[in-house]
Amino acid sequence: MLSLTPIRRRAPGWFALARREIGPIALVLLFGLCLLAFRGIAEEVGEGDTRAFDRSIIYALRTPGDLSRPIGPDWLNIAATDVTSLGSTTVLGIIVILVCGLFLSFRRWREAAMLLLASGGGLAITTVLKDLFQRDRPPAILHAVRAINASFPSGHAALSATVFLTLGALIAHFAERRRVRIYALAAAVILSLLVGCSRVYLGVHWPTDVLAGWCIGAAWALVWWGAAVAWERVTHRRLSTGPAALIQAEDSSLLSEIG
Repeated sequence: MLSLTPIRRRAPGWFALARREIGPIALVLLFGLCLLAFRGIAEEVGEGDTRAFDRSIIYALRTPGDLSRPIGPDWLNIAATDVTSLGSTTVLGIIVILVCGLFLSFRRWREAAMLLLASGGGLAITTVLKDLFQRDRPPAILHAVRAINASFPSGHAALSATVFLTLGALIAHFAERRRVRIYALAAAVILSLLVGCSRVYLGVHWPTDVLAGWCIGAAWALVWWGAAVAWERVTHRRLSTGPAALIQAEDSSLLSEIG
């Protein structure tokens, strides 16, 4: 009986090639879109074209007659304060240290190093951009929590996107079950969105600060997601062409000839 296996191996076809390369191509496209979006927002902010948009949203979230108080019940204000702390340097630093320790306990050196480098790099990028743009924050009367340094881009939005999306991408990339990958990415996106929205609700950032922070944080996280994909491919290629793989291939070929 004629076996079709050799034919499949000799003719992978364009479809198989496209399926194998669609992941890296999508990452590059998303990275480019994030950078283009950040550039567009930065240019509009620099020209002052977003002033009406920013003011309309942030003032719509204040109580009429009392600009120091966000709209909604007291518990919503307290919840927003709790959520916004998830994007602080202190809380994110604790999360990164604890998760890196967990990775190291499982001998996941690669994941620990990527998360640590992504977090440190994201903090450095955000600091440089803040110093570069030096945008003023919303008026102090709107602040429901204390805020320091420049406003653009939002450090909480950028760092939460960097840390949570990088962590979610690492879990999704190396998890075996599809539902785990979906859950990890969805949780990362939701946490990043909540942190960014809380900054506008609490009156310490203009909406365009948060949008720019999301863009730059997501772009930086995509860099490390791509690094994880590239590392896995290089490692897999080395394993598939190593001595053990060659011996296994020779044994399989010999068995097929005997059969």
